Amino acid sequence: MKAPVPQKIVPNLWFDHEAESAVKFYTSVFKRSSAGKVLRYGEEGFERHRKPAHSVMLINFELEGYRFTALNGGSRFKANPSVSFFVTCETTGEVDTL
Repeated sequence: MKAPVPQKIVPNLWFDHEAESAVKFYTSVFKRSSAGKVLRYGEEGFERHRKPAHSVMLINFELEGYRFTALNGGSRFKANPSVSFFVTCETTGEVDTL
């Protein structure tokens, strides 16, 4: 991953257990994108987080120079329309591609 651009807010996307596949998808769609540091759950704390040891807890990633974090936090929170991300495209072809 490239050196991060100055960014005061880094959006965190909450998943049950799909963070890794979501990051693979997002970074395959957007140019100049990459996955970064991966943190994994340990054996400690299982009684609280209920995630298998060594499974992905969070992944930092970058899309077109913007940093994000994907978190496998469990089913406690569900995706909802309270926050949206908009992608500005320059051409109709780019819209169709994305």
